[in-house]
Amino acid sequence: MGASGRMGRAVVRLAREAGDDVVCAVGTADVGRDVGELAGVGPLGTCVVDGLAALESARVDAVIDFSGPAATLALAPIAAAAGLALVSGTTGLGDEGRAALDGAAARVPVLWEPNMSLGVHVLAGLVEQAARALAEWDAEIVETHHRAKVDAPSGTALRLAEAVRHARDRASPLVHGRQGCPGPRASGEIGMHALRGGDVIGDHAVHLLGGGERLELAHRATHRDVFAHGALRAARWIAGRAPGRYGLRDVLASA
Repeated sequence: MGASGRMGRAVVRLAREAGDDVVCAVGTADVGRDVGELAGVGPLGTCVVDGLAALESARVDAVIDFSGPAATLALAPIAAAAGLALVSGTTGLGDEGRAALDGAAARVPVLWEPNMSLGVHVLAGLVEQAARALAEWDAEIVETHHRAKVDAPSGTALRLAEAVRHARDRASPLVHGRQGCPGPRASGEIGMHALRGGDVIGDHAVHLLGGGERLELAHRATHRDVFAHGALRAARWIAGRAPGRYGLRDVLASA
């Protein structure tokens, strides 16, 4: 899903290099073109189609989805009806999209992550560990992305905020930037800051600040391939699993 986009083409290219078969490609652009030629790996005999109906008859072990919230919402029940394992890295999903994934997970295995980087998921674990050990320290999260990103804060930044909350066993309020005269910082809040510009793929930093010292935990993506690698690893892992919701944490735990 999203085969003609930047992430879709990366998935196709890396799948070909790893010996995986791309047997169905759904996209809204470059319809009719061979997806292998789009990805720069030569013809694969699979052309881009516009419409989810192609999935119903395709012999697929897993669907990798890098599309948009509306497309993912439509994909979830179709994958469930066709018995297809679903791996989605689509960002910006709302409550309806998440509910659709939950519904699909009753029938097929579903893995959704807003960031498919394995390093980010190691970072989330480190953040939870540090936030628990430094429970009274202030937490601030800063994320930087390219100028074309449409949602803020990023899904990864929200995931890192949840790691802090989970560690401290409380629903700490999120404060999105500061301006004017907001007054002294409340001790329990989590500051969220989004920077946009240029072609930055994705930088995330969690700052834990105490008296006289501070700790910074950060991850920087320098190539989009890290997300495609993570999605392909997840797809190989999830194919044939029992229905349910999974995450990259499950993939890493079984390594």
